[in-house]
Amino acid sequence: MPVIKVFTDGASKGNPGKSGIGIVVYDENNFIINSHKEFLGDATNNQAEYKALLKSLDIIKKLSKDGEYTFDRVEFYSDSELMVNQVNFDYYVKEPELAILNNKFHVKIKKLGFPYSITHIDRSLNKAADRLANLAITG
Repeated sequence: MPVIKVFTDGASKGNPGKSGIGIVVYDENNFIINSHKEFLGDATNNQAEYKALLKSLDIIKKLSKDGEYTFDRVEFYSDSELMVNQVNFDYYVKEPELAILNNKFHVKIKKLGFPYSITHIDRSLNKAADRLANLAITG
């Protein structure tokens, strides 16, 4: 069962402040098949983390439609313990904006139809996505 691994990160300078996202997608052989960075404008760090996860769904949808990569499962990785635990329903989402973003993720991933997992990882394992998120802010 081919798997893609999606590493996401959001960064905010000021919290809230200038924010960016970074995404790196690997195939089952750990080769990078897509990467993305994007400046968001003003957002909190937690909002940026969610927006990176949501943007990754657009990338996954495009990869699956283009047919260039075949996969049956998606593994998400993030260094945001809060977001991962909220997405996995281990933490209650108290912040209204984050609740909306959390709901959007669940609606979009269900529409995509791929089985998935989301795992919290140490920051040291998320350096590529972190670098892209920070580059999106600084240019």
